[in-house]
Amino acid sequence: MRNYEAETKKRVDFIQKLMESAGAEGIVYGNSGGKDSALVGILCKKACDNTLGIIMPCGSKRNYEIDKNDAEKIAEQYNISTKFVDLQDARKEIIKVIGDKTSLNDTAAANIAPRLRMITLYAIAASENRLVAGTGNRSEAYMGYFTKWGDGAYDFNPISDLTVTEIYEFLEFLKAPDFIIKKAPSAGLFDGQTDEEEMGISYKNIDRLLLNGIADLQSRAIIDRYHDSSEHKRKLPLTFEA
Repeated sequence: MRNYEAETKKRVDFIQKLMESAGAEGIVYGNSGGKDSALVGILCKKACDNTLGIIMPCGSKRNYEIDKNDAEKIAEQYNISTKFVDLQDARKEIIKVIGDKTSLNDTAAANIAPRLRMITLYAIAASENRLVAGTGNRSEAYMGYFTKWGDGAYDFNPISDLTVTEIYEFLEFLKAPDFIIKKAPSAGLFDGQTDEEEMGISYKNIDRLLLNGIADLQSRAIIDRYHDSSEHKRKLPLTFEA
């Protein structure tokens, strides 16, 4: 297990040095009410008092209920400033406009929400001289379980090297509430969705491979398939070289 007291200090120092070099006056991040955003919010608040979490419901009923409530509770516990931006109407309008030109499949429609959220974060960041903090973890990155140019976009990410297993350990060290730690991981893009059910594998099995190099044949097949098919997400866009 990592020394999370030392990890906290290193990550806070990293954020503070980045803020200074960028001349930024604050940080903004998406407060989804989940484990990753909770940890990012806590670390950023420790590093910069002017940290702002944006709650952005968009596309599912749970965004307005359990996710919103959990986001507000975690922000209150750690004294993190919060704003609420409802993106549902914007999403509906985009789907309508684009839907008049092409037939949107489920994946294309689902990815609109995280991209709208990132548009919102960068608009606020540009207007208030803030940096956008990312909230993706190592397990999701390895699986490609994120939206390109959506939650995969950010100015910096203080938890990108941590697996889901380590995220939970870190949150326990920081005394995060049980409703965050015990909540089933979910992107919240549609009602009833959970990460593990959608991928067909548990984070425990993903992390066994990432942390210990151990995986049964079925788990290895699923992990390899996700990792190989999402390689483009982990690279910069291809450019022509003469």
